Amino acid sequence: MRTEPRFPAVPEKAGHYESFYLKLSRPGGGMSAWIRHTVHKRPGEPATCALWFTLFDAEAAAARATKRQFGADQLEAPSHSYIRVGEATLADGRATGAVSTDALTASWDLSFADAHEPFRHLPRDFLYDAKLPKTKLLSPYPNAVWNGHLEVGGDRIEVDGWRGMIGHNWGAEHAERWVWIDGSGFDGRSAEDYFDMAVGRIKIAGMTTPWVGNGMLVMDGAEHRLGGFERIPSTEVEASPTSCRFQLKGKRVKVSGRVRAEPKDFVAWIYADPVGPEHNTLNCSVSDLELDVELDGKPAERLTVSAAAAYEFGTRDTDHGIPLQPYPDG
Repeated sequence: MRTEPRFPAVPEKAGHYESFYLKLSRPGGGMSAWIRHTVHKRPGEPATCALWFTLFDAEAAAARATKRQFGADQLEAPSHSYIRVGEATLADGRATGAVSTDALTASWDLSFADAHEPFRHLPRDFLYDAKLPKTKLLSPYPNAVWNGHLEVGGDRIEVDGWRGMIGHNWGAEHAERWVWIDGSGFDGRSAEDYFDMAVGRIKIAGMTTPWVGNGMLVMDGAEHRLGGFERIPSTEVEASPTSCRFQLKGKRVKVSGRVRAEPKDFVAWIYADPVGPEHNTLNCSVSDLELDVELDGKPAERLTVSAAAAYEFGTRDTDHGIPLQPYPDG
């Protein structure tokens, strides 16, 4: 077990949200699945839970997505598993489940394995128990190999050697604004290389911080940690609803990149905080990603992922132009 659910230990009076999410992409790109198991608890109230499913297909007119919410009786942290929500269970090496609504019926039976170490986005262990930041994030399986099958709207999709990841986040409040980018299977390179980045702006004492980012680039088998509090001055982010330019630095490395996709390939969701207003969250897992990597002062080398990277943009803005999914949160 590479992480543990936090919701069973949350005091009754506290607010809490938690998410275990899966992203897996077909070799060569063009199709990806995104599955999310969530917990939402307002202070003094029982927890609710939900299953979220999206199939992204770059050749289709739009992604196919649905969500179903449940009460506390459908939420569990089973022995030897991370979480159960309704008919879906996520365990070490296995993800199974089904979700059915008027919009879409989907099910999955997947196995996965990952030889990489978990990536802990926060650079110090004590930060996972500290009051700030109010969002905690890690990638227990940052570059997993997936096998099995999906069934989406009556169509069976075989999953054979797809690449992807599993993420886990939790806390009392989402960031004021955030970007998550993930990519593996760089064109013409080892399948073991990957990039995982999360950057955010948070509110402290009524003030919004600059972008704070943490990332990991695995290139030619070597790990390069990027960002951190000490590198805020060199962290650059220009985020829009369907694209983002960014720069993160590490000890011996600078990564400049861009991620983008067509508006039709995005899904917009409502993400609610346990206390406070909501965010609109735009997500696409068939994005194009370009990274220019300068290592040890050498000329930059370009890495690319075609129609298989994840781009998520969380914002309080509602004028982004992406149709909002008709599901409340919380």
